[in-house]
Amino acid sequence: MYGAKGKIDLAFEYQSQVAVLRPSIHSRRANLTVKFQDLYGFTVEGNVDDVNVMNEVREKVRQQGRVWWALEASKGANWYLHTVIGQGNALKSSLTFSALANALTLKKIIRKGIPPVLRPKVWFSLSGAAKKKSTVPDSYYDDLTKAVEGKVTPATRQIDHDLPRTFPGHPWLDTPEGHAALRRVLVVYSFRDSDVGYCQGLNYVAALLLLVMKTEEEAFWMLAVLLENVLVSDCYTNNLSGCHVEQRVFKDLLTKKCPRIASHLESLEFDVSLVTTEWFLCLFSKSLPSETTLRVWDVIFYEGAQVMFNVALAIFKMKEDELLLTHHVGEVINILQRTTHHLFDPDDLLTVAFDKIGSMTTNTISKQRKKQEPEVMKELDERIRRLESFKMEDK
Repeated sequence: MYGAKGKIDLAFEYQSQVAVLRPSIHSRRANLTVKFQDLYGFTVEGNVDDVNVMNEVREKVRQQGRVWWALEASKGANWYLHTVIGQGNALKSSLTFSALANALTLKKIIRKGIPPVLRPKVWFSLSGAAKKKSTVPDSYYDDLTKAVEGKVTPATRQIDHDLPRTFPGHPWLDTPEGHAALRRVLVVYSFRDSDVGYCQGLNYVAALLLLVMKTEEEAFWMLAVLLENVLVSDCYTNNLSGCHVEQRVFKDLLTKKCPRIASHLESLEFDVSLVTTEWFLCLFSKSLPSETTLRVWDVIFYEGAQVMFNVALAIFKMKEDELLLTHHVGEVINILQRTTHHLFDPDDLLTVAFDKIGSMTTNTISKQRKKQEPEVMKELDERIRRLESFKMEDK
């Protein structure tokens, strides 16, 4: 269905087949939990209020689609390819007035969401994936797929272990065809970058990329540009040093941006990384509803990885009053999990992320990372020494 050979364009049955969700009158009266499928095939559980929000979101998707089509009509097809963003999301001073206007328009409408039918093309172009693919022969993915077929490594064994646990119950991902496509993408990448190999969390990211891009090859290149250009290096290496750095940076930002929350959680001896590590490793794909996750990815692929900090901080900010009333770590976790699972309206989250949390440039985050790296590496080295000493004692 979504694989390299089955290029059925879902177009996500979206313009004509995005059905309005209509719970029964009994459900409405009793406010029972209802189940329904979202735009990407995931089963969602929610109450009638959630269903109403989903219907509103789908109408927003239609409206945003009309905005994109109008821009295509007025500015020309692929107009967004002629905008350039400099380091740290600063617009390059050499831009012409027209290109500058396009860049500002593009940033604004990407934050409002890329229509599902346009996502594959826009992501592939703006993320740098198309450029990365153009540097190798056209047959690169197919050749590498054939070259690694049948090879067994620790990475391939872990991938095989994780396949059935990746979005179980999804109508395509949780099928032999879906497992095979996801396995090929992950295995091929594990051979492309042996330093990363495979890390748990990438299965969820790659699975969602497959659903959006609809072909294995394009999903592979999106995964490549994500790991090699968009995210901080070493996030998915064996010692996860990059991920540890990100968690330290986030804790600092939480103290600065949400001091009351940070102080209260510290009094509870709650380590936010218990929750946020998964958010960062899976890019929210295990936590947020699919369309909300993809709206976050829309911005990440254009503006950069610093967006994840905005989003993570926004989740805490949105529940500040509730979090300040907690007395136990378990209450905090329950509030955050309940919140993320029911954030069906991406605009609610992204409005807080950008309007209330405020702008954070790549340069700002880079400075924070450099500040935290030495301490992280020191801790990892100490951990290795302790493990080695335990091994010596066992002998």
